[in-house]
Amino acid sequence: MSARFALAAIWAAAFAAAPAAPRWPEPKAPVVTHADGFVLIPGAAVPVTPSRVYRAVYDCTRGADKPSQLLPGINMAGSELNALAVSGVPVTNARFVLVFHGGALDGLLDDRHYRARFGVANPNLEALRQMKRAGAKLYTCGQNLAFARIDPATLSPDVEVASDALVVLMTYQNQGYALLSF
Repeated sequence: MSARFALAAIWAAAFAAAPAAPRWPEPKAPVVTHADGFVLIPGAAVPVTPSRVYRAVYDCTRGADKPSQLLPGINMAGSELNALAVSGVPVTNARFVLVFHGGALDGLLDDRHYRARFGVANPNLEALRQMKRAGAKLYTCGQNLAFARIDPATLSPDVEVASDALVVLMTYQNQGYALLSF
């Protein structure tokens, strides 16, 4: 028996003896269908509490890796809205604020301007609509728009122009919102 064959036989036996991976249920995305879904974890160490009010302000500065992908901040906020819903938290107990600036600005363009710039439909628009429908507040930084010479009329109508992203972040943190950055 060659050394190569013996090594392959040992590896195959070890792989065959390895325990099977657990079968997890499919993630659910009932609120923001384009964002990552959530898998309920029985007996989790820090479970979601349906009666709690969850407050978070998302500092959205990163652009997507590819124009066909959601902005990271939209995906994370959307996935947390899904997590809370799957866990039985009423949507009114999710107080989410997203403020976009920096590299995330392109993801807010309306579909016509996004297609002209990237050649694909804007994947963020439906997720923004679903988050706004769920009660999330969506802002963009007026200072970034002014410095980048971006016409607010070219943005999604679901996003409001704030005076400054940092003012939004300070305002909501001063009201007890957890800061999450993406």
